[in-house]
Amino acid sequence: MKISVAKTAGFCMGVRRAVDMVLDASNLSDEPIYTYGSLIHNPQVLNMLEEKGIFKIEAIPEKGHGIVLIRAHGVPPEDVNALEKAGFKVINATCPRVVSVQVIINKYAEKGYSTIIIGDKKHPEVVGLLGYAKNRGHTVTSMDDFCALPVYEKAVVVAQTTQNTKFWEEITAWCNTHAPHYKLFNTICGSTEKRQTEIRRLAEKSDAVVVVGGKESGNTRRLAQIAAQTGKPAIHIEDAEEIEYEKLASAKNVAITAGASTPNWIIADTYHKIRAGLSRQRPAGKLISRVREFLIKTNMMSAFAAGSLAYACSILQGAVHVMDHALVAMFYVLSMQIMNNLFTVKSDKYNHPGRALFYHENRIYLWILAIVSGALGLYLSAMINSISFFILLTMSLLGLSYNLRIIPAMIVKKERAGRIRDLPGSKTILIILAWGTVTSLLPAVAHHSNPLSVIVVFLFSTGLVFARTAFFDILAIQGDRITGKETLPILLGEKKSFKIINLVLMANIGLILLFGFTDFLAQRAFLLAFIPLVMLLLLRFFEKNSLISGTHREFIVEFSIVAAGCVAAII
Repeated sequence: MKISVAKTAGFCMGVRRAVDMVLDASNLSDEPIYTYGSLIHNPQVLNMLEEKGIFKIEAIPEKGHGIVLIRAHGVPPEDVNALEKAGFKVINATCPRVVSVQVIINKYAEKGYSTIIIGDKKHPEVVGLLGYAKNRGHTVTSMDDFCALPVYEKAVVVAQTTQNTKFWEEITAWCNTHAPHYKLFNTICGSTEKRQTEIRRLAEKSDAVVVVGGKESGNTRRLAQIAAQTGKPAIHIEDAEEIEYEKLASAKNVAITAGASTPNWIIADTYHKIRAGLSRQRPAGKLISRVREFLIKTNMMSAFAAGSLAYACSILQGAVHVMDHALVAMFYVLSMQIMNNLFTVKSDKYNHPGRALFYHENRIYLWILAIVSGALGLYLSAMINSISFFILLTMSLLGLSYNLRIIPAMIVKKERAGRIRDLPGSKTILIILAWGTVTSLLPAVAHHSNPLSVIVVFLFSTGLVFARTAFFDILAIQGDRITGKETLPILLGEKKSFKIINLVLMANIGLILLFGFTDFLAQRAFLLAFIPLVMLLLLRFFEKNSLISGTHREFIVEFSIVAAGCVAAII
């Protein structure tokens, strides 16, 4: 069974911008926040906003207080004026592509042109666009509707940004023949066109298609229609609970796509449940999948990665007690990662729904595992020497305080303030320092390594951990923004974060090659340059294929760090 996820599935630029704007407003302001109408057409996102206390208003009151966000579809200009007159602070989250259509319509309406909009009459975007046509706007949903209109002396023709590209081609052909004086503007969003083109291509290669997204979403419905027109079984679902497995049972290739307003966590959940539901037919595949997910959910894979990296760093420095250092790192990271996940189940609900459920159902056992592994790490560090013990104890206490309120609530009024985790970028930075310390500095302290060797090995270790952690933060960017975390990818943006990751890994390769042939590191240390090289290639591949299974990506990235220990074993 092969499951293909469309590269274009998920939030488009306009939807992502609108969701980011409302979440940023919620995280930064204490005022009441509303959306005028549904921000986007996705029930899960709307439920999430309500959980954060962000509700929609359908009618404009005479008087109001707080912040109102204009939905991504846009609204008539008179509604914006009425909201401001009522006393609201208005934030316009209209998609820039929709704004450009509004500008076109307004420009020609002022010159006396009639406006013909190719779109759904009751769709919020079309209703908003008509507000700029100065009472000379007309909406058509079919060629019959278009042909029924009189041929105007002056007219501008635009399309709803999520309109079917084939329909627009028919409109264009008719106008070229019967009304060549009309001014035509193909305002279909490039993202919409790419989605429709991709689903046609995927449907041809697949035995069945699953379209994920709100039933009220026009662009999602069109994707389902296009998939059905190919003659392949097409299922339109809002979430994974609606999957009809009997329709997929005989399929060898299943394609998944999603509308522009569908969040990544719904797509990921759909992918996992389809794979799990269909893997029952393949016991061996099911076993491998379960083992992999167990290692990721319990953070044992992260612990193995930390232990392997500590082993490699110890070998590079020529340290003694190599296996002891590896075990200390493994137990410490396992303990801290589990505790962090126990404290952050709320964000995992959006980033890793399966892991959130796992932690909720096994909370007591995971607490026990975290405490026992933390105690074992401290015990082993004490067996090495007292300095290692006190360093690890200090780090453990800092790790425990990460999610706790340090500044009393009476001093800091905002609910999300007063904790280390609330500092922008703290998550990435602290993980890097923690891993760097247990994997490279603790072995150096025990062995009294050469200071230059320590610096080189510390930079090598923290470079790999930065790439790993920043990449995982990119995967979790939607859930982290929802819960108010300010990770580096949220602060810098995804593209800039990927660039920094690439630069760090390339610097890591150069560092090991530069010192790998000297006496400062172990013989054949240059072989470890293979690890950041592999990570660089993997992350570049994942950047271009962003909706490959999240668990699959995490496992492969963690395994690439585990491979550092394997390479070190032959040095």
